[in-house]
Amino acid sequence: MPSALINVPKKAKRGDVIEIKTLMSHIMETGYRHTASGETVPRDIITSFTCRYNGAEIFRADFFPAIAANPFVTFFTTAIESGKLEFEWIGDKGFSETASASITVE
Repeated sequence: MPSALINVPKKAKRGDVIEIKTLMSHIMETGYRHTASGETVPRDIITSFTCRYNGAEIFRADFFPAIAANPFVTFFTTAIESGKLEFEWIGDKGFSETASASITVE
């Protein structure tokens, strides 16, 4: 079962640049491997990741078969107001996971 690890500062000063880190547990099968009997192993990857800060999209990434298993994404944003960061991963075979974290801006 997929699970997300999220690292967001609990508090920040208004205007501070903060680092956000995420890790999603996922096998990320490329679709290029073959079994011992020669059958292709079907592709099963996360295709997109999105982060929203109080509903506004602040980061998006599209993934392709070359991405590693358990993708780790880190990025920076400016702490503008207290609120909620929402994370969404979408992938093959109906894969969809969400997570959220709160931040207090002083």
